[in-house]
Amino acid sequence: MSNVPSFAERKQPGVLCLFDVDGTLTPARQQVSDEMLDVLKALREHVAIGFVGGSDLSKIREQLQLAGHEDIVHQFDYGFAENGLTAYRLGSQLPSQSFINWLGEEKYKKFVKFVLAYISQLDIPVMRGTFVEFRKGMVNISPIGRNASVAERHEFEAYDKEHQIRAKFVEALKNEFPDYGLCYSIGGQISFDVFPSGWDKTFSLNHVKKDDWKEIHFFGDKTFEGGNDFEIFTHDEVQGHSVTKPEDTMAQLRELFLHL
Repeated sequence: MSNVPSFAERKQPGVLCLFDVDGTLTPARQQVSDEMLDVLKALREHVAIGFVGGSDLSKIREQLQLAGHEDIVHQFDYGFAENGLTAYRLGSQLPSQSFINWLGEEKYKKFVKFVLAYISQLDIPVMRGTFVEFRKGMVNISPIGRNASVAERHEFEAYDKEHQIRAKFVEALKNEFPDYGLCYSIGGQISFDVFPSGWDKTFSLNHVKKDDWKEIHFFGDKTFEGGNDFEIFTHDEVQGHSVTKPEDTMAQLRELFLHL
């Protein structure tokens, strides 16, 4: 941290770049490359940087933390896990929020029972474990199960594109719980997130307002409507950039900010 210039001392002060994790900084659920970390380190000399992930901080660490590097909350100026419900600024944790306190235990139990009953009726090629993952700011639902291998994730992603398993699941939940005030966001390869309205990735913007950024750029791969990057990508205060993979992210950063 001591070698990192202050916000005002960056080569392009007043500019903040925020990044989705899966498919943007890393391949889905895989580790970041040394090349990406080198690009981000160089970028941090020019602008402020932050990650915005839907997963909890431990899972994001698994992807962005490489041996021999300092903790990710120090490698980035901002760290937002669970869409910003867990938040860090310059290595210090900010106040957090809780999904279960917002929804209430009885409504949550009713919701989860419906989810498990729906999954039990699905006929898909492979089913593994952890179909419902409770997080601080959301619930992540996976028809195949989050314990699926990398190969199984790729296979399900292709199957889902053809059969729209997740999209149909989301519609069923919207019809069953129209008055719960929930939003549904399909992201990654095998799951979708459920969270209170307004608790999408735009929630992270609440934590950066006091630093009065002149430009906020966001890079993500699920920027289409219904994807978990869509809301922040289309936000009035954000300049959105669609990427297809980590290599594309690096190419755009080199062109836009590093001029390489």
